[in-house]
Amino acid sequence: MELTPQIKEKLDKLQEKYAAMGQDMAAYLDGLLYADFLTYWDYIHLDTLLSLQNPKTPFPDEEIFIMYHQITELYFKLTLHECKQIAEHTSLTAEFFTARVKRINAYFHALTSSFEVMVNGMEKEQFLKFRMSLLPASGFQSAQYRMIEICATDFGRLIDKSKREELASATIEEQFEHIYWKFGATELSSGKQTLTLKQFIHKYAAQFLQLIKDRKESNFSALYRQLFAQGQDVTALATELRKLDLYVNVEWPLSHYKSAVRYLERDPVDIAATGGTNWQKYLPPRFQKRIFYPFLWTDEQLQEWGKGWVLSALKDLSH
Repeated sequence: MELTPQIKEKLDKLQEKYAAMGQDMAAYLDGLLYADFLTYWDYIHLDTLLSLQNPKTPFPDEEIFIMYHQITELYFKLTLHECKQIAEHTSLTAEFFTARVKRINAYFHALTSSFEVMVNGMEKEQFLKFRMSLLPASGFQSAQYRMIEICATDFGRLIDKSKREELASATIEEQFEHIYWKFGATELSSGKQTLTLKQFIHKYAAQFLQLIKDRKESNFSALYRQLFAQGQDVTALATELRKLDLYVNVEWPLSHYKSAVRYLERDPVDIAATGGTNWQKYLPPRFQKRIFYPFLWTDEQLQEWGKGWVLSALKDLSH
C-alpha cells in the first residue's frame, strides 16, 4: 500500500518527536508491530474490578453494601482529581474553576440521587445482621471525603462550631483536635473516642494535617477570594459553589440520615447503653451548621441552614 502524504507527514513528526528525546523511532515501531490490540476489559482492569467484592457473611445484600461504598469512593476520587486541578493550576481563571466545580457537582448529584440504594435497596433484617460482622469499620472512615472538605473551604470552617471563635488564631494542630467529625465518633455515654475514630486518626492524621497546610491558600474559599480581588467575574462560580455547599453539607448528610433512620433508629438511651454514638445529633445539618461559603449566603439562609428550604433551593440552583 502506497504511503499517503498524510501518513508521511505523521511519520516525519514522530521522527522529530523521538529524535528530540534521543530515541530510535524504528525500535518503537517494532514495539507497535508486536503489541496486541487494546481491549476494554484490559484497559479498565475489569476482571480485577469485579473481584474486589468480598463479603464477610453469607447474606446476599452485603454485596450491595460493599459495591455501593466502592462506587462512592470512586466518585470521591474523581472529585479529588478535580480539586487538585483547581488548586495546582498555574494561571487559574474563574472559567476554569467554574467548569471543574460543575464536574464535582455532577459527581455529588449522582451520589445523592443514587443513595436510594442504601435507603431502600437492602432488606433491613439482612443489614442488621451482616453490619454487626463489620465492626468497628464504618463509612465514617472515608478519608477521601474528609480530604474533599479540606480542599473545599478554609479549615476554620471545619472546626466544631462551639470552638470556632475560640480557636480562630490557634495552630492547625490545635484546631485539628477539634475538627467537627471527631465528635461524631465518641461514645454517647462516656464521651470517649471509639475504636472507629482511633483507627481513623492513627492512619490518616498526618496526611490530613499536611493537606490542610498545602491547601491553606489554595482551598476553594481562598481561591474564590483571590479571583474576586483580581476583578474576575465570579458570578457563575458563586452559583456552583453554593450548589457544592448544599450537596456536601446538606444533601449528602441527609441521605445518610435517612438511611440511618431506616436501619438504626433507636432511643439515645439505648445507644448509650451499648457504647454507640449519637448519630442523631451528628448527621442532621441543622445541628452541625457546616457551611463552606457563608459569604455566599444571606443571613436568613444561614439561619435556616439544614431545614426544609434547602430542598427547594437546590432544585432552583439546578435550573
